[in-house]
Formats: sequence, C-alpha cells, structure tokens
Amino acid sequence: MSDEDKMTIDERRKYLRMVRKRYLKADKLNRGILLDEMEAITGLHRKSLVRLMASDLKQKPRHRHRGRHYGTEVDDALRVISESSDHICAERLQPNLEWIAQHLSRHGELVLSEQLLAQLNQISVSTVKRILSRIQQDKPRLPRRKPAWGNALTRDVPMRQIAWNEHQPGHFEVDLVHHSGPSTSGQYLHSLQMIDVATGWSERVATLGRSYQVMEDAFRRALTRLPFPVLEIHPDNGSEFFNAHLLRFFNDDAKVVELSRSRPHHKNDNRFVEQKNSTLIREPLGYERLDTVAQTLAVNQLYDLMWLYYNFFQPVMRVSEKIIVPSNGHRSRVKRRYDNARTPLDRLCETEAISQAQKEHLLALRDRVNPRLLRQSIYDQIEHVFSLPNSAQGVAEDIYQTLAQPIYIPKGEDAWVTLLFDPITNPR
Repeated sequence: MSDEDKMTIDERRKYLRMVRKRYLKADKLNRGILLDEMEAITGLHRKSLVRLMASDLKQKPRHRHRGRHYGTEVDDALRVISESSDHICAERLQPNLEWIAQHLSRHGELVLSEQLLAQLNQISVSTVKRILSRIQQDKPRLPRRKPAWGNALTRDVPMRQIAWNEHQPGHFEVDLVHHSGPSTSGQYLHSLQMIDVATGWSERVATLGRSYQVMEDAFRRALTRLPFPVLEIHPDNGSEFFNAHLLRFFNDDAKVVELSRSRPHHKNDNRFVEQKNSTLIREPLGYERLDTVAQTLAVNQLYDLMWLYYNFFQPVMRVSEKIIVPSNGHRSRVKRRYDNARTPLDRLCETEAISQAQKEHLLALRDRVNPRLLRQSIYDQIEHVFSLPNSAQGVAEDIYQTLAQPIYIPKGEDAWVTLLFDPITNPR
C-alpha cells in the first residue's frame, strides 16, 4: 500500500483496536497525544475517535435494509435475455438490454411492459451482475481434452501488429485451428477464422485438410460473404497461408490491398483472432478429432448459424483508451478503458464501409431472426456434429475424392446478398 492510499475500514478498525488498549490505560494528557496520532493516521474526526474508543469497536449489523427496487419481472426478463445472449458478462449485456428486450418481444419470447422497459433502461451494471449471479444460469459446456518456420515467400511480407485502435473496417487477423485430437496423422478438419479488428466481425469456414485448393475455397467463401471490402489480411507464418498458390490468389483474385504477418513465436501479434479461437471455435468444438466429410459439412452448417448469432446478436467491447499507470519500485501497468458494448453489425453500420442498401439488408435479416431459437439451433447442431462417427483410420477413401470439390459460392455482383439471406441452406 502506497503512502497516498487511504486505509480501508478493516485496516482502520484493526489499528484502533491495537491503540485502544493503550488509550484505556493512559491518563488525560497521554490520551490527548494518542488522539492526535489516531486523527493523523485514520483521518477521522476527533469526536468520532472518542466515541469509538468508548465502544468495543465491533461493527453492528444493519437493522434497516433497503428494499428491492427490481422485482421478479426484471429477474425473468434478464434470465431470457441472458440466455438468448449466451450468458455474456454484465458489462456487455447492460448497454444493450433495451433493444434486445424489444427484439425478443417482437419474436414472442418476452412480454414487455412500459414499466419493465423503463427499469431495463435504468438498471446498473452492478445490479445486473447481482441478479445474474443469483438466478445462476446453467451454462452447458462440452468435455475438454488437453491436447520450421522458415519460408522464403514470407521475406517480402512485412511483420507487424494491427493497431488496437484501428477504426477502419477491413483489417482482418486470420488463423487456422486444427481439429486433430491427440494425433495429427491423416487428414482432419481445420477451421479458418477471420476477425475484423475494428468491428469484431467474424468469419469461419471448415475445411478438410489444408491444401492450397481447400484453403483457397475457404477464403473465397469468407471473402464473398463479407459485406465490406478487405483492406488487409494478417495471418501467422504458416505455410498454409504463405505458398505460391495462395499468394497468387491474394494478389490477383482477392485483390487484397495489403498482406502482413505476425512475428514468429509471437502469438500476441494476432491477439484478436487468438482470443476468438478460444470462445468461437474451442468453446463449441473442444479438442476432439474431426476427420470425415460429413463432419466437415456439419461444422460448416454450425458456422453458418454462428455467423448470424455472433455478428448480429453478441455485443462486444473494444478498448477505447490505454493509460500507463506508474508504480513505485515496480513495472508500470496498463489501465484499459472500454467503450459501450455493441454488436459487430451495429459497429459496422456506424461506419462508411458499407452502403445504405447493404445496411438495410443486414438489419432486415436481423429483424427476421429469433436469437433464442437461433442459439438453441447452435447447440443442437453441436450435438449433431459430435453424434457423427469419425473415420476408422483417420483417413477415409472418399475423402480424397471430395478434396477437389470446391465450396459452393454464388457468382455475380450481389453474391454476398445470396449468402447473407440463405446462409444455412446453401449447397456446398
């Protein structure tokens, strides 16, 4: 504790209990000296110290308690809203309670009155925390199992970090997550994930293997579905990203404005996508082995559902300010301040990266979706993925016949609209 920090109530009581023994034995003159000392150390008024010295210094329980301001209606509403939002933290949930409640009310999941809406509009983050901890929502979890970077093609690709305060959408961190289980033998499923730094917009595509053909197909699908242009692709140094075929695709077909990479052995250079690997891929799929065509198709259907849920209904917080706090004799620490939690769609609509027609398409799609039913569909699809058997030897004969089959991608100027409004039933 530094010299400028004030004493806590417990520290103050402990100090006064130690001085009280001397105070009771002292005469009038020495009591005055002790009171001067206690007044200087605790910061309490002299009369308050005299009263405390005459008492036993035990804290009395409060006799009158403030009544509950929010009733069972708020508890029930928060239970439904929290479940629909997949039990996110109170800091992300509280700024979005009003519009999520109205959205759920339109879909018949919540009975909303003017009084309830007013209470949801004025409730504090701390109160939301207390209510959520009291109602003890169950959060289903899947069982978990603990589970030569030289490349001449990367020499001309600059190593850097995308700035944490980047405000222009289109700068994507990219990573590939392996679903090999305990053994990396044979062909198995991979998840390609792209995270936009400015808005938190996420794209995921499952591939069987990581050959340049399936990687190119996965990038084509993700880039075609994106409603805004890509300005930068920022993966790690893996050969699945940096090979002659993918570099030609990035430069000629995808027309990526800038290609950068993280430093070898520095995972924090891709900190946004590494964080989302845990919450958006490992959280639903764990570390189990997935290695069949049926599992790949099922995971892609899961990712289509998650695309709607996490981009349209999951508020995210973004660092708005970093403050260097010096510490005497210790390393300085960084204090981070976050902005109000908003969904990636809302953040995207606040920018000029998409046209007004695209904004209307996206908002219309969100209005048509019931987030509670969508969340349940996600969990049902996860169970379906794990109900499918793995191949006996890790590599099935029919896998090689399907590796060359590209993912279905609509063509034309408005191809992204087709993907947006039919993301679940698109044929592969």
